Amino acid sequence: METNSDSLDFPRWFSRSDATHNVARGIMQYGPIARTPLAQIFNLSQGALSRITSDLIYDGVIEEMPAGSTQAGRLPQGFDLRESSERRGRPQTALRIREDSHAFVGVNIHDGAITVSEVNTMCRPIGSDITETVSNTAPQAVVEQITRMVRELVAASPDAPAPTALGLSLGGHVEDDRYVTFAPFLYWDSSVDLGGMLQRDTGIPTKVLLHECWFGDDIGVPRFAVITMGAGVGYSISDHGDPIDNPDKSYGLAGHVLIDPEGPRCSSGHIGCSQCLTSDSIAEEYSGIMGRVTTFEEFSHDLRANRPQARRLAERTCYRLGVLVATVSNLAMPSRVLVSGESSFIAKKNREFIRKGIDAYRHSQAAPVEFSIPRFSWRLWSDSAAARAIATYIS
Repeated sequence: METNSDSLDFPRWFSRSDATHNVARGIMQYGPIARTPLAQIFNLSQGALSRITSDLIYDGVIEEMPAGSTQAGRLPQGFDLRESSERRGRPQTALRIREDSHAFVGVNIHDGAITVSEVNTMCRPIGSDITETVSNTAPQAVVEQITRMVRELVAASPDAPAPTALGLSLGGHVEDDRYVTFAPFLYWDSSVDLGGMLQRDTGIPTKVLLHECWFGDDIGVPRFAVITMGAGVGYSISDHGDPIDNPDKSYGLAGHVLIDPEGPRCSSGHIGCSQCLTSDSIAEEYSGIMGRVTTFEEFSHDLRANRPQARRLAERTCYRLGVLVATVSNLAMPSRVLVSGESSFIAKKNREFIRKGIDAYRHSQAAPVEFSIPRFSWRLWSDSAAARAIATYIS
């Protein structure tokens, strides 16, 4: 199910030197930001930076904030602003991206549902998001449903600019930011030109594609990892604002890492692999504890009610999660690990057991592992897809 074109045209905001694009990205990540720290971050002279920012102002990419405004964004981790002769005696007017000049659509296909949202150039929400159950998993039916949802979303914000680009994320395997070759939640096991079909039907340039590194809690963190728990177990790592790519990244390879030698057996026959963090595995283990068939929703209800059996399983689950966090930290050496996903509420209730799992598999003299558990919503994931489209647009 492919279109005739081998590549999709995806817009760029402007065409200038690599240094100019880097500065624009820096203002997006760290702004509002004054010229002096910006020049030091990119090792540019004040004269070179002035020429670049003048071009960006002319192109309508950035703007100067009102006189007297100062640095307000988060700077790179470990950055130390040096005094300079240019800085003394000169007002430091901050620069920022012209965030309301463009709109971007994000789409996330998750377990049996689709979430669509719209954001501005700084990934700030425009209007409300829309979530619907997938009515038909056939590729053309999914494209038609997304197209209708996107049109409804855009129509609800008539004062926003027409969407510049659309980013879509889903659980599965994607090639060339376009072709979905594997999507278990949709029962697809052959190549689907999802990017081409969506671009054709919506009329919006499309990429099938990390939010946190540019717009979230981890701005300025040089390297961070994300672990997700829910219907599956996910893992990704970003370095200096860009996700580390690999052709096999979408196959859930982190889902079978050993984290508990005495844990349950997964469907592939592994004992104690990280599949025990999935909602189905938790439900099955809870069924064994309760002596009858239970659902993940029942476990969640009992955990919120502080039922002892559910609490103990949650503590064990979070210890296992801590082991996975330690494993990722020991091998990939990120500055921070984020825990997300629809089941991450379990982690929020048992941080001390995550820490115990980390400490058990982390050298006592190694730096403490920083981890955070941001508030989860499906909108966050659809906004993340839009963020990747923004990153491509400005790069």
